[in-house]
Amino acid sequence: MTDQLENELLDLALEAARRAGAMLRDGRPADLGVAATKTSAIDVVTEMDLASEKLITGYLAEARPDDGFLGEEGASIAGSSGVRWIIDPIDGTVNYLYGLPSWAVSIAAEIDGETAVGVVEVPERGETFRAVRGEGAYLGEQRLRHRSAPPLAQALVGTGFGYVTERRAAQAETLRGLLPQVRDIRRGGSAAIDLCDVACGRLDGYYERGLNPWDYAAGELIAREAGALTGGRPAEPLSHELAVAASPGVFEQLQALLEDLGAWHD
Repeated sequence: MTDQLENELLDLALEAARRAGAMLRDGRPADLGVAATKTSAIDVVTEMDLASEKLITGYLAEARPDDGFLGEEGASIAGSSGVRWIIDPIDGTVNYLYGLPSWAVSIAAEIDGETAVGVVEVPERGETFRAVRGEGAYLGEQRLRHRSAPPLAQALVGTGFGYVTERRAAQAETLRGLLPQVRDIRRGGSAAIDLCDVACGRLDGYYERGLNPWDYAAGELIAREAGALTGGRPAEPLSHELAVAASPGVFEQLQALLEDLGAWHD
């Protein structure tokens, strides 16, 4: 029964993400502007974020009316089925606002509190990442595997920055200490895509402070199912405090270095 449920949830997530991605790609207004702000004046929401979340939650609720929801733009329903959907209707909103291609639709499904299904749709790349717990991660029909671990000094590491001034200043200090010790840093602007890029070997590792469940739920499962390691501070799970994902071998070194640099606090 669990396998059957997971397959049902995967099919629903894939279709919801496909529909939302197509709407966002094909329906982006030429004069798209900011509809609201959140943590600061540069943490923005567009009308398309709201439309995407409405489309996704409406489609999923019609198919499974007893499920719970947690969405970045306000969807919050407890549900009674034991299934909860975690939704980022546009991960990388600033990229989307500016017409940059690195944005995604991220949909995860929890069963009894454990992430069981993850889908990350990247319309401008024409890519759909997916994973079901215990069954591997895929890009289309290609099974994914993390990149073989290089020495940390040769690792390409992704990261992201918050939108509050104090946090950005602390993140800059972490970056100042980290940059000389790795091959290079990439800042793509979408946590979901960064995690998928770890899964498919485009990055050796990724870290960020301040993520919310909708930012990482689907991408973390995809990275883990591709064999990458994920976590937060040493011996702690990935969380708002700190998210780290990397190939085994890179992960341990990167996590320890981030701990020493204080990447987990502002």
